[in-house]
Amino acid sequence: MNPFIQHIGLILLGGVFVWAGLEHFLRFRTITGQLGEQGFPAPVPLLAAGSLLEIAAGLCVVLGFHRPYAAAALVVFTIAASALALNFWRYSGPQRRGLRSAFIINIAVIGGLFLAMTI
Repeated sequence: MNPFIQHIGLILLGGVFVWAGLEHFLRFRTITGQLGEQGFPAPVPLLAAGSLLEIAAGLCVVLGFHRPYAAAALVVFTIAASALALNFWRYSGPQRRGLRSAFIINIAVIGGLFLAMTI
């Protein structure tokens, strides 16, 4: 495969996590409030740790620094976050469809992370 195209793909994939982690810090109070309402234990340290992981591991995927380990960490993070926060099976109607769509997108992202582990 063309190395330029690979690198663009890795920038896009890792960039999604960097962007999300930064956005979580920009909306920290709102998001921790939402997590607390959903019954998440210790939402402040949970969100801080998850957001730092997204930023650091996302940058590692982009820059190629221990990429397989960074991608594996993001796989575990994405599975956990999807199971805990995108629990579409508890809802109905439009909310269920929206959460299910986000869940399915995360499955595709996990597939991309598996590919990133091999590059």
